[in-house]
Amino acid sequence: MQLDVRALRPDTESWLKQRPKICRETLLVGQQRALDAMTQSLSQSGCYANAFAIIPPGLQKKNVLNSYFEQQQWQHSCWFDWLYLADPEDPLRPLCINVPSGTAHDFMDAVLAFIEADNAGRESLHSQLVSRFDTQKVRDYLQRISDKTVGDFSGGQFASVIVGHQHPAPFYYCDRVSEARLFGQLGVQSIEGTVRSDLHLIEPGLLLTANGGVLAIEVHQLLENLNLWRRLKDTLLTGLFEWPQPSPDSGPAYFYRPQPIPVDIKIILLGNRHEYAQLREYDEDFDHLFPFLADFHRDYPLYREPVADYFHYLQYVWQQADVLPLDDSGYSALLRVSARQTEFQQELSLDSVYLMQVLREAHSIAAQTSQTHINGNSVDKALSQQLARESQLAELSRRSIIEQQVRIETDGEVIGQINGLTVVTIGGSDFGEPSRITATIHYGDGDIIDIERKSDMSGNIHTKGVMILSAYLANQFARHEPMSVSATVVFEQSYFEVDGDSASMAELCGLISALAEVPLKQALAVTGAIDQFGNVQAIGAVNEKIEGYFGLCKELGLSGQHGVIIPAANQAQLNLNREVIDAVAAGDFRIYAVKHVEQALELLSGLSKQQLFKRVEQRIHDNDTPTPVSWWQRLMRKITATSD
Repeated sequence: MQLDVRALRPDTESWLKQRPKICRETLLVGQQRALDAMTQSLSQSGCYANAFAIIPPGLQKKNVLNSYFEQQQWQHSCWFDWLYLADPEDPLRPLCINVPSGTAHDFMDAVLAFIEADNAGRESLHSQLVSRFDTQKVRDYLQRISDKTVGDFSGGQFASVIVGHQHPAPFYYCDRVSEARLFGQLGVQSIEGTVRSDLHLIEPGLLLTANGGVLAIEVHQLLENLNLWRRLKDTLLTGLFEWPQPSPDSGPAYFYRPQPIPVDIKIILLGNRHEYAQLREYDEDFDHLFPFLADFHRDYPLYREPVADYFHYLQYVWQQADVLPLDDSGYSALLRVSARQTEFQQELSLDSVYLMQVLREAHSIAAQTSQTHINGNSVDKALSQQLARESQLAELSRRSIIEQQVRIETDGEVIGQINGLTVVTIGGSDFGEPSRITATIHYGDGDIIDIERKSDMSGNIHTKGVMILSAYLANQFARHEPMSVSATVVFEQSYFEVDGDSASMAELCGLISALAEVPLKQALAVTGAIDQFGNVQAIGAVNEKIEGYFGLCKELGLSGQHGVIIPAANQAQLNLNREVIDAVAAGDFRIYAVKHVEQALELLSGLSKQQLFKRVEQRIHDNDTPTPVSWWQRLMRKITATSD
């Protein structure tokens, strides 16, 4: 059926009517599933309750975590300051001590006063220390040094604060993962030719800084060095942070072994779905350590979520972009941009970075003409500028067609020839363009020869599509007796690998045209996949394909007969630019949506299904057609004739 203009883009006007009068700045809309997973992880303690979060890049990972932890915290957070104090009995093995958060420096002063005091004053100081800094490690350390004096501590260092918290952060973020940044390091120094380490050379990493709270880690860089992953996993399983053993080349520092630090921490790994699957497949401990998947998505589904909440998200984007306010036409245009990003009329994008880029460019355009608001024209012009920056390759490709370097016919009728719609990806640019598909018929046993496959220029999915259309032809015309003809199909002037099944409907139409000897309208271009019964199935990049063919037809001159045939299943993905919509409204361009290949054939040929298929059957089963002779039969005849 021919589509009405109203079906070619989302109904943004109805969305505007649901905009709240007061919009709150909200980032995390439509993410309840992921938020529930995070909350469930934070409600549990222990090493077997960590989370893996999939946060799309455009959603800005740190902003997502900031927004979440403004409202939530790990229910089992327990913050301490951590120190290393010298062991009078073994100067190469300093002891770790934890004290209440924010009291590390006071504790060092108090312990030093305890050591310097005489025996008579120590009992009172001991009681004060235990009362103020009451942890088991403090009690154990005071017991160890109860009779020690300053002279019993060798070296110049007595104590060093490793981690001190006055105001612990809701979470810590390790975005540039390295051994030193995540785990810290034991520094060494050379003094008079002797390499050694000391308390003041111990540098903590984020794992110790976040000890007692939440640490988010970028998993991509973590997996680049599997030793870091193994060390993190061992730390979680044992509950102890151990300093790495220095190289033997370090000399005496090789024997410097600070006491391991107990670790109680919540880890959130940040990665993509591939990294999540990779860890699940190759590490048997991963599912146990990270059972909670927080799957944030980049799209906002209007069929499940209220559109009013999306305006709260746009308020966040607007605040982040720091631009002029939007009027109603500006909001409408921005909503169309958002839906176009998702390639679905009933979904809106949560790609904050992209939307901010559009708003800032539209703001610049509005400011140049001293506007007080961003309107729809400003947004549309920003999109036009983006397209112009990226369209050089598309223009060169179109120019090659106009100059007839690449042959594409957009008028008239031809037997066995059809324009398929494709998307070309070159150098990061994606654009739609037509591709001429031709089919020829010859005597044979029903085989369809795919020249792309024979020349090793066909991807697996395209090869599968050709096999499916072969099955359709066999089911339709050779159910009771074999076909006496074979066919050849090819993408003309295609010099790169062809993949995908979106051309299978066009290829089938071209083949049936050649079989029936019925010409097809070249003004109509076709895209769509088919199944073995001829049902038309959805394809990708439908908007780019339509706009690419429209651009070519506009350059050559629109006749009112030009148009495209697309799967009906893709109708919900239509979000075309204003130029195409205006041409459809004026009757200069047509868009048809079909559910079965027979509907496409009727549009292309002007004949009914019955008329068309009758001609095919006559061609295939013509009794006057001589029976084809195989090569070995011809060879045997020659041998017999020679013998005679």
